[in-house]
Amino acid sequence: MESIPIIKCAVLGAGTVGGGVYKLVERQREELPRKAGACLDIAKILVRDRSKVRQGVDAKLLTDSWQEILTDPEIQIVIELMGGIEPARTYIIEALFAGKHVVTANKDLMAEYGKELMEAAEASGCDLLFEASVAGGIPIIRPLKQCLAGNNLTEVMGIVNGTTNYILTKMTDEGMDYTEALAKATALGYAEADPTADVEGLDAGRKIAIMASIAFNSRVTFSDVYIEGITKITARDIRYAKEFNYVVKLLGVARHTETGVEVRVHPMLIPETHPLASVKDVFNAVFVHGDAVDDAMFMGRGAGEFPTASAVMGDVIDVVRNILKGCTGRISCGCYKNLPVKLIEATESRFFLRLQVEDRPGVLAGIAGVLGNNDVSIAQVVQKTRKTAAAELVVITDQVLEQHFRDALTILKEMSMVKEISSLIRVY
Repeated sequence: MESIPIIKCAVLGAGTVGGGVYKLVERQREELPRKAGACLDIAKILVRDRSKVRQGVDAKLLTDSWQEILTDPEIQIVIELMGGIEPARTYIIEALFAGKHVVTANKDLMAEYGKELMEAAEASGCDLLFEASVAGGIPIIRPLKQCLAGNNLTEVMGIVNGTTNYILTKMTDEGMDYTEALAKATALGYAEADPTADVEGLDAGRKIAIMASIAFNSRVTFSDVYIEGITKITARDIRYAKEFNYVVKLLGVARHTETGVEVRVHPMLIPETHPLASVKDVFNAVFVHGDAVDDAMFMGRGAGEFPTASAVMGDVIDVVRNILKGCTGRISCGCYKNLPVKLIEATESRFFLRLQVEDRPGVLAGIAGVLGNNDVSIAQVVQKTRKTAAAELVVITDQVLEQHFRDALTILKEMSMVKEISSLIRVY
């Protein structure tokens, strides 16, 4: 009987995802030879502190020496789950040039140094796979690179941060304000002690940079992405959105236009009928438009121990199959174009604008005049009087160049009849 090959790998990091990968390998031990054609053996796990007890992980596998992994000729796959830029970047490059294949879940690294890492993989003839860097357990990198390769993709947008989606869901469904919803997300472990990366849109910005690079075959880095978070969204904004039959979501949006690539993250009103509007709680979803496929949506859990480990393991199994068939390094960097990335001022959107104004005749006409003089057309408007002799005015515009809208906003802020500009949210 022919013996089953054994592929040895090392895991860098034994945190939530690292532990999940180890457990999945153990859980799938009998299935892997049939699925992948080889047994998978985790030979080493790199940690900072070997003395720390890690539940369910064999302490004999722990090492604090990267060189011990790098110089081991039997280790063929390195699974990087440390996070952050350094030393992960150095380790990945060294591993690739040592002839080891790499699987990573590191969105920070791929969003900033994806070009360098992909070039290192191509030069070394090794695989570098990173499905888990975007949207956790949802398959999206492989579909963009392979399944949808026959398309000219023009839009990739989605909910790619579970923390903010949970917060906005609670604000929408239960009428919570932002602070209360954030506190609940923190208590349940959905939000970190410092939630800045999530609520300010930074996490989503890294993910949309990665997806845009792949979808449009042109390098987009994190610094190219225009970013706004959800900290200024109020329960009042969400109630008004409902009146207009919209739902508020934090969206990553990437569009390929005739004049360049748009890449942005910000809160957005989307119609209740749009598929993304029904994606709630910590679920993520990515919506793709291509010239051949038309519309497609991928939905699932975007983070967590096993959803992310699932994506990591999918990549590992892919690498194992490639090793066995002698076809590693077959999918290299696809960024063969050099498309300009547009500034936010050069993009077009519709806008939701909520203002506090004097409650007297002519105010609405005055505001409409300022908007019209700057090529901003009003699509819908609601005015409600308050007891303080002020009125709240809510305007939804037609499609307008962002620069024109900003010009109008500058004038509105200087008008005595305008007491406050309370909210400004883009509309899909």
